[in-house]
Amino acid sequence: MKLAVIGAGNVGQAIALASTRAGHDVVITARTQDTAKTVADRLHVSWAASNGDGVRDADAVVIAVPYDSVAGVAREIAEGVAGKPVIDATNPLLPDGSGLAVTDRSGAEVLQDAVPEAFVVKAFNTVFAGNQAEPVVDDAQLDGFYAGSNDTAKTIVAEFLSSVGYRPVDVGDLPAARALEQMAFLNISMNIRNGWPWRSGWKLVGPIS
Repeated sequence: MKLAVIGAGNVGQAIALASTRAGHDVVITARTQDTAKTVADRLHVSWAASNGDGVRDADAVVIAVPYDSVAGVAREIAEGVAGKPVIDATNPLLPDGSGLAVTDRSGAEVLQDAVPEAFVVKAFNTVFAGNQAEPVVDDAQLDGFYAGSNDTAKTIVAEFLSSVGYRPVDVGDLPAARALEQMAFLNISMNIRNGWPWRSGWKLVGPIS
């Protein structure tokens, strides 16, 4: 799969690394071209000069930027992601990290409004960057929870999650992303409060099929 990763921070780099290890063709973008090139060279992936350029030939797109950058990114890529899965790996945290910046809707639903011709799927947001490239904790394969309202896009995302090492778990239509964002915030806040090493992850136990 040709995958565009928008964002070269810890999460974007980890997803790009896992993806290229799994055999996907990855292009990464960043706030500056110098950063994009530096990261791309280190990860042995391609880079693009702009977000619009990055998504143009991609089969799917991952958004891995701070939440306050999502709206701007959406404006830049809206035309280029028409008809494509857009994987929202972000978490809509308040600037001080004290809670979520959304209330009755998820950040993923807000993103869907901004890229109406794309198919937004929430995924990867419940996993810390340190676990993204190798989603195994204490010998347990982490679950890759995903939510979306387009079945074709969800199938692509499920196969992608599986290819990079997760057990895909479909949690429902896109509004279910609200629960995933709350799950992520709970994990974040517990690590901050308890001084944990940012390695904890979510795993359903028991039969799920």
